[in-house]
Amino acid sequence: MSTRLDASAATRLLQHGGVIAYPTEAVWGLGCDPRDEAATLRLLALKEREVDKGLILIAANEAQLAPFVDFDALPESQRTAVRESWPGPNTWIVPASPGAPRWITGAHEGIAVRVTAHPGVIALCEAFGGALVSTSANRAGMPAVATFDALDPAVVAGVDGVLQGETGGLERPSAIRDARTGAVLRA
Repeated sequence: MSTRLDASAATRLLQHGGVIAYPTEAVWGLGCDPRDEAATLRLLALKEREVDKGLILIAANEAQLAPFVDFDALPESQRTAVRESWPGPNTWIVPASPGAPRWITGAHEGIAVRVTAHPGVIALCEAFGGALVSTSANRAGMPAVATFDALDPAVVAGVDGVLQGETGGLERPSAIRDARTGAVLRA
């Protein structure tokens, strides 16, 4: 079984190519350093997810997302809508910056990003000093889970550690919207 970690220990793992499980607003997630291709590919293999699908990034603040997305490519009204929805369980597909890694964008021109209101994830992102990959901690095609005890034992065994904590109590994963148009892609 993977070690239960505090934010400091989880940060050390992330800085050295680790993959962790952690609670988010509604479900347990898997995370790693989005700039680390090997860690991201290991996370995708654990999840049995194709790289072309792309991944969500989660952050403590908008500045942590700046290296990955181009907020200036959005109309001012849409930038305002995105910013007014954060922090909170609102994920937006924002145009990717030219330097955004393909293992994060997948086959897309945008990246799904969220500024969280979950205290444990805020602390983790602040300790890490940047955004993290945030994808549900389940194998592709299986349902996301809201409790640690419901995690697939194979997923838990495949991570380097587990951040202590509980989900934020939301009943559904975050809504996903297109930041260019405001269209809801996942309610």
